[in-house]
Amino acid sequence: MSTFKVPKTKQQKTTRDSGIQSGDQVLVRLPNGEVKSIKVEKNASAVIGKFGSFLANELIGQPYGLNYEIVDKKLRHLPPRTLEEFEDTDATNELINDGVFVQPLTVNEIQALKQSGVHASDIIKKQIEQHANYSLKTEYSKDKYKKRKEAKYSKMFSTIEPTLFNVSEYWWLKDQTRLRDLRIDSLSQMLNMANIRPGGRHLAVDDASGLLVAGILERMGGEGKLITICHTDSPPAYPVVGQMNFDSSITDVLISLNWATAEEDYVPILPPAELPQEQVKSERQKNRLNKRKAISDLLSNTREELFSGEFDSLVISTEYDPFSIVERLSPYLAGSASIVVHSPYSQVIVELQAQMRHTPQYLCPTVTEAWTRRYQVLPGRTHPMMAMSGSGGFILQATKM
Repeated sequence: MSTFKVPKTKQQKTTRDSGIQSGDQVLVRLPNGEVKSIKVEKNASAVIGKFGSFLANELIGQPYGLNYEIVDKKLRHLPPRTLEEFEDTDATNELINDGVFVQPLTVNEIQALKQSGVHASDIIKKQIEQHANYSLKTEYSKDKYKKRKEAKYSKMFSTIEPTLFNVSEYWWLKDQTRLRDLRIDSLSQMLNMANIRPGGRHLAVDDASGLLVAGILERMGGEGKLITICHTDSPPAYPVVGQMNFDSSITDVLISLNWATAEEDYVPILPPAELPQEQVKSERQKNRLNKRKAISDLLSNTREELFSGEFDSLVISTEYDPFSIVERLSPYLAGSASIVVHSPYSQVIVELQAQMRHTPQYLCPTVTEAWTRRYQVLPGRTHPMMAMSGSGGFILQATKM
């Protein structure tokens, strides 16, 4: 009886380093819930707004997810915080009148305490002791009060692991229009619909600041090929990809063309990359010629890669007419390849669906709307969030015949 053996595969690549490295973009969460991005460079200072600064070397080599406090421009490790269990009481807030005089400490007195070096926890404790109505509050109200004061006076922060979810959330809260309303749940649906996987060959048009490219690169894990088509002469700057702190082995699969160089009849106009040996007069000129040749070879190889076709999917999030892009790039797709298009506007996707239905080579163009509801999950206080985004955009999926 013969036995089946699973073939050995090469060692699995990691999408990023396990800890904070010099040169990384690091996300930090402040006590008020706000998330900021700082650049960590060896022997340089890292600044977190009004919280102050510290030497970035103290973060280098540390794992993500730790809590810190800035004390005299140095970092102090804090133990992880745990959820507190609150007992139900009969107390209510209906008889509380939070007027001007319930807190005897004035702004000037609090400022004087801060300048004298009193720790934030002691200032909060002093405010609680002198608060006239604090004992009348419910346990939940007391907890909210403490958290508001911590957000105002403490200099604590925690580092956030640069996962696709965390980076997407950061950019969504920062400026969702730069992502073209591409929310993380919409992105996950697109990656599944396009069957992004290691070893695949994919085409992408990403005008969402690189969020789409970041998701594809993470799923590919450094195996396969990803070609992006853009409208800039130089390779596009994808800020979201930079925030992911990918290892170079992950980003090496990414190459880019612009719409002009993606034309098959395009003739590149490049300065001479080779000269007779006797005309090379200096080492500097030789290096410049070698650089030109490397650029010319990369462009030529990328064009050949595109024109060879047989790509597994085409994923699009663009400000331009999506149907013209689909028509332009679909000849390079393999049979049964997936076409996935995202837009924040329903009219754009509905019109695209109508156009594709009249073209026999596109099978079953289907439109879905991304929708999600987020919940606050805390002991005794689990409920839907009070403020949520209305829509994550609209997605069209089709199969090329």
